[in-house]
Amino acid sequence: MPYATMTSKGQLTVPKEVREDMNLRAGSKVMFVKLRNGQYRLVPRTGSVEDFIGLLHDPTRPPMTIEEMNDAIAEGGRRAG
Repeated sequence: MPYATMTSKGQLTVPKEVREDMNLRAGSKVMFVKLRNGQYRLVPRTGSVEDFIGLLHDPTRPPMTIEEMNDAIAEGGRRAG
């Protein structure tokens, strides 16, 4: 399993195997997506929106109704001011 060590400047070198698997080149951009469980997922910006399918799915959580979604959106708007 590949791994990396962070430098004192907070930098990581992505192992060659991972760079090749993710098709990363010099100048490639990556996003750090925080998951619900507190972990992060490294996502290349060169990918497509399809890379996110199922990323936030929680099989233990029942689906929200339209009303619940609207309430959550309104609450988020209130918090944002």
